[in-house]
Amino acid sequence: MSAADVQAILGNPQNFELLVQQLLSTDNASRKHAETVYEALKQHPDGCLQQLLRCLRQSEQVENRSFCAIMLRKALTQTEPTLYTQSSPQMQAALKTELMKALVEEQQKGVVHKVCDTVSELAADLLDKNAWPEILPHLQELISSNNPAAMEAALLILANLASYSTDHLRPHLGGLTPVLGSCLAHSSIDVQVAALHACCNFINSLDDAHERDLFQPMIVPMLTALGRCLSASDESNAQDVLELLIEVAESYPKFMRKNLQEVVSAMMQITTAAQLESPTRSLAAECLVTLCEARDKAPGMVRRLPNFVPTLFDALMNFLLDVDDVPDWHRGDTDAYEDDGANELFDAGQEFLDRIAIALGGKALVPAAGTLLPVWLSDADWHKRHAALICLAQIAEGCEKMMQEQVEPLVQMCLTGLSDTHPKVRWASCQALGQMCTDLGPELQQRCGNAVLPALLAAMDDFNNPRVQAHAAATVVNFSEGCESDLMAPHLDALIAKLLTLLQQGKKIVQEGALTALASVADCSQEQFVRYYDAVMPLLSQILNNAQNKEHR
Repeated sequence: MSAADVQAILGNPQNFELLVQQLLSTDNASRKHAETVYEALKQHPDGCLQQLLRCLRQSEQVENRSFCAIMLRKALTQTEPTLYTQSSPQMQAALKTELMKALVEEQQKGVVHKVCDTVSELAADLLDKNAWPEILPHLQELISSNNPAAMEAALLILANLASYSTDHLRPHLGGLTPVLGSCLAHSSIDVQVAALHACCNFINSLDDAHERDLFQPMIVPMLTALGRCLSASDESNAQDVLELLIEVAESYPKFMRKNLQEVVSAMMQITTAAQLESPTRSLAAECLVTLCEARDKAPGMVRRLPNFVPTLFDALMNFLLDVDDVPDWHRGDTDAYEDDGANELFDAGQEFLDRIAIALGGKALVPAAGTLLPVWLSDADWHKRHAALICLAQIAEGCEKMMQEQVEPLVQMCLTGLSDTHPKVRWASCQALGQMCTDLGPELQQRCGNAVLPALLAAMDDFNNPRVQAHAAATVVNFSEGCESDLMAPHLDALIAKLLTLLQQGKKIVQEGALTALASVADCSQEQFVRYYDAVMPLLSQILNNAQNKEHR
């Protein structure tokens, strides 16, 4: 590219804006050409930065201003050597001035946030070189301006610097904490959330507990800010706040100890608020579960709260009700629809029950489960019966010792579920049995095997619900893996006959399940399987010969 061509763009704002449009183009050829031109422009640091600044500050197109903020951030901080270090002192001074003006004068919040990112990364670089010491007083001036947009922008930059440049801010903590406390009580929700962001980033970045304790008085105001977001139906900001509080709960759970009752109460209210969006409720539950998992950093902290475990368990069980009975699930042609009908809270509830079982253990959780699950298993609503069985599957690993002591009644719950009128409940019974065979075996197989295997055989007769058939076959795999050959022997005739029937008559997912189960049974029964060889091998050979298309391979 000739010098004249470069100057034609650097000397003409309209040509530069045209270049920006081409950089945003969806046409690959046009965009790649523009990228080549832009690289040539960067060989002229002052001119390139001047045009980027001009476009950011003066373009009538929001998209162009937004993109130039991103381009400035990359040019100033990510490309080595950066355009900032290559530019003149005059250009460097102009950059600082214009970027700070843009924080106040730009009307589009999305553009302002991108400018905040640019200022944050540039300031982090320059503070290390003592090349922008005036940034901190300038931010404090904006925070004190009582202009909500400017306050929010300054607080967002401060939040970023709390993470990027913690050491540079340490000497100013004494003055910053009362300012942040004041902002948490501001009338603007955006200012409150930005201040909360700054507080949480400081808490997570400060290694010294005494320094973190300067932010201890902020916890209740932070919860108040969260409540204001929810009262204003601003769940987007509420979700941002919850994510920040989760980070604190994970990094420094002891920081919340003095206000633990308030934190838990707020999170429990949100978790159980049916009118709120699922992501909001899931995040509040995530915060509670994270506190449960803090046993190394804060052992036993939440378990000491009255009724905490049963209340949380009840809330998470209600998450499991977020499941629908959809037609595709029943088709059972493939495993593609197995998760159909499982909504966001159901998936979250499964994960959280697994995690709290591991974190709290059986002694804490089994009493709560023992009270609720029998009631739900006898409920007229299939959702509750389904949830109770899914719960057994999820908590078995974490509650292994306590559940082994009660293995017979727990297995009986599953056997009752296998004869339920609703196929999703029968499927959930297979799920629970399979997981318990893995987590509570081999004791479960030894003590309950003579009841479990016939029940699974009956479930495999459910030709109207192939997904239940396939899951029953999969449960045989779990059972076999923790089973001695002698225990399996009395059931081999019926079991192998059933699996061979499924291989010949079942749908694809049933055939796959039956084949896997047959291999597992053969492995478990060892030499006792030899007498079935003549019946099994011709059928397996036939299956292999017929499996010519990609779907069956």
